[in-house]
Amino acid sequence: MADHITIRQHPGSWVVRAGGAVIGESDRVLELTEGSYPPVIYFPRTDVAMGLMEPSTRTSTCPWKGQASYYSIQTKSTLLKDAVWSYEAPKAGMERIAGYLAFYPDKATVEELM
Repeated sequence: MADHITIRQHPGSWVVRAGGAVIGESDRVLELTEGSYPPVIYFPRTDVAMGLMEPSTRTSTCPWKGQASYYSIQTKSTLLKDAVWSYEAPKAGMERIAGYLAFYPDKATVEELM
């Protein structure tokens, strides 16, 4: 694992909303912190409404995590293009995030439930 990346189980319940709808809720999220970037919450795929996700042709590569695939979110009124990313087969040391989903904050809202 890269020394500047930490992954931990985050306590509490979390929700992700997009297009005015709840698209995921989980008490099994992971928090990934990478260097000085803000922490990113990753949701298990089983806790997200995958029927709203449309696979994208976009990919990107992180030298520490590997190749990311993307999904767009189909809401009632619009398609939020490439709003979600996932590492299906991450590099060694990053296996905990395999198959989890993370959301761009300008396209979806991720909040801890109080």
